Amino acid sequence: MVDSLAIPRLDFVENDAFEASDDSISAMFSQTARAFSPGFQTTLRQPVRCSGIGLHCGQLVNLTLKPAEANSGIRFLRTDIGETGGWISGGWNHVSDTTLCTTISNASGAHVATIEHLMAALAATGIDNAVVELDAPEPPAMDGSSEPFMFLIECAGVVTLSVRRALLRVLKPVRVTDGEKFAALIPGNGCSMDVCIDFASPAIGQQRTTLTLSGQSFKSDLARARTFGFAHEVAYLQSKGLARGGSLDNAVVVQDDVVINPGGLRFANEFVRHKALDAVGDLYLAGGPFWGRYIGNQAGHKLNNLLLHALMDDAGAFEWTTADQTAFQAPRLASH
Repeated sequence: MVDSLAIPRLDFVENDAFEASDDSISAMFSQTARAFSPGFQTTLRQPVRCSGIGLHCGQLVNLTLKPAEANSGIRFLRTDIGETGGWISGGWNHVSDTTLCTTISNASGAHVATIEHLMAALAATGIDNAVVELDAPEPPAMDGSSEPFMFLIECAGVVTLSVRRALLRVLKPVRVTDGEKFAALIPGNGCSMDVCIDFASPAIGQQRTTLTLSGQSFKSDLARARTFGFAHEVAYLQSKGLARGGSLDNAVVVQDDVVINPGGLRFANEFVRHKALDAVGDLYLAGGPFWGRYIGNQAGHKLNNLLLHALMDDAGAFEWTTADQTAFQAPRLASH
């Protein structure tokens, strides 16, 4: 372990060459009020860096978040690969693997895994455009939650650009299933979530969380929820190249039906809150915030990505809109 897992190493670099509109500077920490809402696109005010161990690769990772132009979205650059072949778009159609995390890849085979916690932080701070540079195949695990990434973004600051942001408005229900498990998006006024999990271990059991999603509700209710796993699975996962950087510093660990982390849980239902956090990050791969209600029953990264595929495959199920929040009305659903 390195110290930056618990306290990230920060490094600010001014970027005077980056241009934004004259009235674009937003106060630090204020952006959460505008996340998941209509308005204008944003990016980071200045680059910010951190270092830490990758959860699955187990490597030391140096990560830099940089400003980006309007309409460029979230893009990843593997600096250990280079400009040629190292760029990967943070989009739903670039997801190549969903085993225990969300992995994106490009046509050259370069990939970045475990992007969901960072993507969730970008969503919750309302960042529409950014470049994520990293010199390893996944971001640092930090403490296993989104809170350290939100801290990085807040420290970097946010600028508002002169181009309106587009929201993905759900027009009709879309659902994908895997046995009893399912994930769905339905129309709704605002952005909300209803997430359920059911594990055999009594340390977790059945849990549910519902919330109206905003930057502030994410920060207070979801951001600190950590990823979790079972001690008896560690050897098997590591034999498959997974969880090689996992520890009590960056995950909640259950052993013999007991949480063995010295500090215990951050929330009584931290497990389901983390699943909701994951869903926020996975859904932000759509290319912007969604406007509707997400329902997940024992859903994970695979179902979340299949849900985006199903949504995008049905042109009548959604629309991209830049309308003001007051103009939104949920489509009426048939009563039969």
